[in-house]
Amino acid sequence: MTSKFFILFYIGGFLALFSIAVEAEILEDKNCISCHRLSAKDTGRVFTGPDLHFAGDKFQPNWLKQFLKKPELIRPSRLITDPNLLQGPNLTLHPTFLEEDANALTHSLMNLKFTGQIINPVTTDPLSKGLRAKIKYQFERTFGCISCHQSLNLAGKVRGGISGPSLVNAGNRLQINWVANWLKTPEIYIPKGRMPRYKMGSDMQHQFSRFLMTLKKEGAVLDNSE
Repeated sequence: MTSKFFILFYIGGFLALFSIAVEAEILEDKNCISCHRLSAKDTGRVFTGPDLHFAGDKFQPNWLKQFLKKPELIRPSRLITDPNLLQGPNLTLHPTFLEEDANALTHSLMNLKFTGQIINPVTTDPLSKGLRAKIKYQFERTFGCISCHQSLNLAGKVRGGISGPSLVNAGNRLQINWVANWLKTPEIYIPKGRMPRYKMGSDMQHQFSRFLMTLKKEGAVLDNSE
């Protein structure tokens, strides 16, 4: 009985390692490492794309899969360095992938998680109308988040700066727990990033995170299929 248990244990462990290896292999096959940091230890060069070594903490898998199938502009500042980015039949924002590859890449990226930080859960209860208005004011005026990030005004129009990633669709793209942790210690994820560490208590960090979850593109359709 004991020997059978150990045999099953080793087989199970082998299959798990094999699965991880297969999933990691597609990141290499698609040359994701040419633009993105996939390991926190890879500090020897500058990457043109955002760090992805904590993608599993940061992104919602359904959004990630949709992005891989049909990329959208997340960092508007790219239009300054490449004004022809959205023009011409052969220019793309990001490589596009068919269903099978998009699924495999999503699974692999969602396995990339930051191991040096405990992410405390944030309640997903919706903000009251009054509290949402208060947080929106602080988001725009007190902390000036829209000086770097695009957001939506009360009329649903895009406004804000472009030096940081757009937050117009943050509610579909980001995980609420990661947002709170990012606000708390952004330097943990990107040591030399431009995101400041604001003087916020945990309650305000959580309220800001809940507010960002309300920022969603109207009519955004996320593919829930696997």
